[in-house]
Amino acid sequence: MIPEAVLPHNATGTTGRATPRPVVGVSLKLYFGLAQTRTWLTEVAALDAVLAGLPRPVDLFVLPSFPALADARQLLAGTGVGYGAQDVHWAGPGAWTGEVSADMLAETGARYVEVGHAERRRHFGETDRIVAAKTRAATAAGLVPVICAGERHAADPAAAAEETLTQVRAALAGAAPGSEVIVAYEPVWAIGAGEPAPARHVRTVAAALRGALRDHDVRGRLIYGGTAGPGTYGELAGAVDGLFLGRLAHDIEGLRTVLEEISRS
Repeated sequence: MIPEAVLPHNATGTTGRATPRPVVGVSLKLYFGLAQTRTWLTEVAALDAVLAGLPRPVDLFVLPSFPALADARQLLAGTGVGYGAQDVHWAGPGAWTGEVSADMLAETGARYVEVGHAERRRHFGETDRIVAAKTRAATAAGLVPVICAGERHAADPAAAAEETLTQVRAALAGAAPGSEVIVAYEPVWAIGAGEPAPARHVRTVAAALRGALRDHDVRGRLIYGGTAGPGTYGELAGAVDGLFLGRLAHDIEGLRTVLEEISRS
C-alpha cells in the first residue's frame, strides 16, 4: 500500500539561502555498462581539480545505475562530487522483490536520488501519489530528492506552469519539514530534442515553481533539464540554480564546459 501524501499544516516555509549555490546534476540513465560507468566515474573524479579552481563554487552530483554505486563510492571518495541513484522504493525493508530502499541507498553513501522522471511515469506507471511517497522516503532517510517535473506536450508557458506545478506540489507534500530538495524542471517534449525549451518559456515556469518551493517548509534549489548544454545556463541565469544534464555529459569536456560557464555567470 502506498502511503498518502499529507500536506504539512505549516507549509509556509522558505527555500533557505537568498542566493543558492549553483548545482549541476548528471543522470546516466541506462546508456553505460558497468565497465564504461567506471571509466566515466574516473574521469569525473579528475574534475575535482576543476571544481576546486572555479571562480564561484558549483556543486556537482552524478546518478549512475544501482550496480555502480559501490564504484561511485570508491572512485569519488575524497572529491567534491556527490553521487546518488536514479530511483528509490517508497517503503522500507520487507517483501519488495527487486526494490531498493532509501535507507539502503544512504548506506552506500549516496546523497541524492532522482524521483518522478517522465520515463518512470510513462513506462512504469508512476503517479503523483507514488512520487510523493518516494520523496517522503528519501527525505526521511536524509537523502536529497531530485524531483523531476514537466509538461508532457509543448504548450504555452501558463499551461505548462499549471501542469508542472501540480506534479511539484504533490511531490513536495511528501517532503519532510526542513528537508533539502532539488526540483528539476524538464519539459518532456524537450528531453532528447535538438535544443532546449525557449528561455522565455523556462523562465515563466521557473517563476511559478519558485513560488511552490516558498510555500513548503523545504530548502530547495531549481534546475533545468531537457537538452541542456553549453549556453543554456547563460540564457536562464537568475531563473534557475543550475542544470540537469544527460548525454552531453557523457563527454567529460562537455561537462567541464558547463561547470565553467555556470561558475562565471
